[in-house]
Amino acid sequence: MTGQRDEWFARWVPWTMLGVGAVVSALTADSLMTSGEMRAAAALVLVTLALQLWWEKARPGVPEHGVPGQIYYGVRWALAFVLTWLNPFFAIYAGVGYFDAARLLPRRSLYIGLLASAFTVAGSQSGGLPPTSAMQWFALVALFALHCGLLLFFVRLEAQRDENVRARALTIAELQQANAQLRQAHEENVGLHAQLLVQAREAGVSDERRRLAAEIHDTIAQSLAGIVTQLQAAADSEDPAVARGHVERAAALARHGLGEARRSVQDLGPSALEHDALPVALHKTVEEWSASAGVRAEFTVTGDVEALHEEIEATLLRIAQEALANAGRHASATRVGVTLSYMDDEVTVDVRDDGRGFDPHPVDARERAGGFGLGGMRARAERVAGTFEIESEPGCGTAVSARVPLVRHA
Repeated sequence: MTGQRDEWFARWVPWTMLGVGAVVSALTADSLMTSGEMRAAAALVLVTLALQLWWEKARPGVPEHGVPGQIYYGVRWALAFVLTWLNPFFAIYAGVGYFDAARLLPRRSLYIGLLASAFTVAGSQSGGLPPTSAMQWFALVALFALHCGLLLFFVRLEAQRDENVRARALTIAELQQANAQLRQAHEENVGLHAQLLVQAREAGVSDERRRLAAEIHDTIAQSLAGIVTQLQAAADSEDPAVARGHVERAAALARHGLGEARRSVQDLGPSALEHDALPVALHKTVEEWSASAGVRAEFTVTGDVEALHEEIEATLLRIAQEALANAGRHASATRVGVTLSYMDDEVTVDVRDDGRGFDPHPVDARERAGGFGLGGMRARAERVAGTFEIESEPGCGTAVSARVPLVRHA
């Protein structure tokens, strides 16, 4: 918009002001000019028209502050000064120097050109050049000083405008650079997002494989181990009734394992939790294990029972089942206690036995490297932002504790 305005001024203002000045001077020529001054003024107007025609053709190819522009400004001022000397109303044309001095003159000669135009206009306003009385001289000096003050004010405004234009251009350049950086960052983010999706998918597959392996170990493998134990006991028993009892328990374990396998294909949630809350399911699990292992087991609930999120309940039940299975296989215990504790913001399940105990550190390291015993219980607890601890030493029994957040059922 500013460039279009400057172009309009450069093209039409000189012609307009020359035309207005010539018309007004012609109307006042009889009272202000002699016949010789009229002829001289007419000749100078023709010369000025020729100058304007030349500049109209040369202007588009002249750079700002170029030498042709400086020559045009100087010759135009000289013609306007002489015309104003002949008739003060030609100062209308001299005022054109105020409009394009900044574009035509370099900074070192800008104020000279503006002051020269101001002197011409002030001379016209004081009564014409040259001054013929002290009062006219005083008026010339006062008007020239007034014009100089106005010039300084407008030059300051123009400089501020130019500074704003430069600042705006710099801001636009910075915004363009910022936009380019944002586009580059967006492209990088798209690539990172795709990479993260691939990694998340791979991590999800790996985690699901581990979960499936742990689920199979906690259901089918434990059922098979129980079946083997019952069948060995039946084979070693000389009493047909006792042997038959072991076989029946093995068949029950087989049916239970088959049900777990079918359920695992569906949703991998413990079947014990399908119809019972966690305390009831844990109580039944402890009773079934006690009857199967022939070990006295007690179950205790502390705190206010609350309905928990399905994943939390499944995690605690699986950890208790694995701890009981370990106690039956390795501890040679005579007594086992299972405690389910509800607290303000967490739930714990503790399984203690009076068996032979062990050193948990090397076993824990081996379980971390592979297998689904202690490491599997720890992984289950950590999967729901919980913790898993083991306390044991040879000859002093074993205690395992899983502590998980209390996440209520939605």
